[in-house]
Amino acid sequence: MSESREFCPRCGETIPERPEPRPGEPRDPDRVLCNDCYFEEFDLVDAPDRIEIRVCAQCGAVHRGNRWVDVGADDYVDVAVEEVSEALAVHMEAEAVDWEVAPEQVDATTIKMHCRFSGIVRDSPIVEDVLVPVKISRETCKRCGRIAGGSYAAIVQVRADERDPSDGELEQAERIAEEYIADREEKGDRNAYITEVSHVEGGLDMKISTTQMGGGIAERIVRQLGGAYTSNETLVTEDSDGNEVYRVTYAIRLPRYRPGEVIDPDDDDGPVLVRSVQGNLKGRRVTTGEAFEASFEDENAPEARRLGTREEADETTLVAVEDENAVQVLDPETYEAKTVARPDYLDPDADTVPVIKSRAGLHVLPEGEDEPADGDGTEDA
Repeated sequence: MSESREFCPRCGETIPERPEPRPGEPRDPDRVLCNDCYFEEFDLVDAPDRIEIRVCAQCGAVHRGNRWVDVGADDYVDVAVEEVSEALAVHMEAEAVDWEVAPEQVDATTIKMHCRFSGIVRDSPIVEDVLVPVKISRETCKRCGRIAGGSYAAIVQVRADERDPSDGELEQAERIAEEYIADREEKGDRNAYITEVSHVEGGLDMKISTTQMGGGIAERIVRQLGGAYTSNETLVTEDSDGNEVYRVTYAIRLPRYRPGEVIDPDDDDGPVLVRSVQGNLKGRRVTTGEAFEASFEDENAPEARRLGTREEADETTLVAVEDENAVQVLDPETYEAKTVARPDYLDPDADTVPVIKSRAGLHVLPEGEDEPADGDGTEDA
């Protein structure tokens, strides 16, 4: 009885019968070889001779595909491991493949990746060692190039109505802008950056990377500090495709009065301690303690004289409570007992009270905790 056998075309040895590939599976062109001949030229792993990783020398971003990616790495060993794992290809006939890598840092720009692969091929265990040099190439990403070149698309100007913004307001406006940009960076937006911050006469100028972010910063500053803003486009150039490129200026006008100021509105009802300028102007009459509110019509505050600020108040002795409408306090300058209006927030059992003296007279102010600070509102989602 005759028996049909296959023979290796290279060495002539008999080849044991192997199952045919399942439908849809690729057919191995070397399946006709015996194991010895097959493994003579078999490569378990297809590895590149070298891998280059492009790294931004300024921000540490890594170039992948056609874009720069922030990886937040202290060194680039983990990045090298990831790049090598994506570049290696394992033979399609291998099963139960496992691998391990031992990085060797040669110098600041070279990492040798010692890789060991193991697997099962033709029911035989096989192990292969691969060495892949990784070169770290330092350059400048597009974002850092734009920042270094002073590129910006928006200007956010912070000013105030009929006054100069306080140092605290300018510091808070700058902090709001920095936090906004940090939020966008954390969400992966590499176009988010502040090119320049300039303290100028009467306020603050900030150059922002995009018009959208300039508008977002202006909106957030107004939301927290009050006031309003306008935007104005200026044509600056044309891009390579002939499209017009505009730069947008967001002009913020903070409210005429700020929390903590004492003003005397032109309504003959007595001075007001300003408590909030978000939306409408809100405060309390320092003669009665009654609530005060006025709208910012046409972005302007009510006409009023400035009498001073909460910070300028002096602590003085409460001499006596005359009745429900009047008390006696010591004048902080002359030390004379003066009869002044008794606002409803005054504590009759207090030993001392804060007072402010101005051309409108002497008035008792509420204690500091009575004033809600602007700027503690909600943040953007």
